[in-house]
Amino acid sequence: MKCVDAVVQEKVAVVKLSRNVTNAINLDLIREIADYLQSIKNDKEIAGVVLTSGNDKFFSIGFDIPALIKLGRKDFKEFYEAFNGFCIDLYSYPKPVVAAIIGHAVAGGCILTVCCDYRFIAEGKKFMGLNEIKLGVPLPYPADCILRQLVHDRFARTILDTGDFFLPEATFKMGLVDEIMPLAQVIPASVEKIRAIDSLSLDAFRTIKRNRTEGVVAQIQTTLTDKEKMFIELWYTDATRKKLEAALEKF
Repeated sequence: MKCVDAVVQEKVAVVKLSRNVTNAINLDLIREIADYLQSIKNDKEIAGVVLTSGNDKFFSIGFDIPALIKLGRKDFKEFYEAFNGFCIDLYSYPKPVVAAIIGHAVAGGCILTVCCDYRFIAEGKKFMGLNEIKLGVPLPYPADCILRQLVHDRFARTILDTGDFFLPEATFKMGLVDEIMPLAQVIPASVEKIRAIDSLSLDAFRTIKRNRTEGVVAQIQTTLTDKEKMFIELWYTDATRKKLEAALEKF
């Protein structure tokens, strides 16, 4: 089943997550997005990417827990390493990427938005947050490092230590999103943001972005393997299993 729909609009690739309503993240979804972004990476006719959803209920609910909880360590390790690798690649992608958040972006879905350059969210009841602590695991290390560059460490502490979900006004105050706007304007504004950067200089943007991201990527790579092992160990503890099983009821 196809997980992603992509169209090019005014030199901007609009990539819509389209894996059912919740856009739960599994290996197929990650690979499909990664393959598409790789295919347009050097296309000079595409200035940037808008990452959004095919529906306005969920940007993404996060990891596909019902499927992932059944995986043995080898298969889960494959998924988890692919997810982290994609997050690093998205964060350092050499074109501007705007997250057009038209539905809830929580857990792994929130992580995907954090890896983008800008985040525009629809007004109203659209939740964002990172609830990993409530599931018995830490935020994946690449996302942790990226989040702490994006928001003040005090806000990162609030987001990570509570595991709460926040409405747009709170996420804006914390610096998690850049703008709040009516639902109908989110995707057009995201496209226009990339066109505005293109009208200035994509070459300059690439260098500016590399200067912003390369130190964080280097930090991540230094200890990523050990951090991934720790996450996977926690994923399979009895305490975490109980929390994950309880979370299944919400899917």
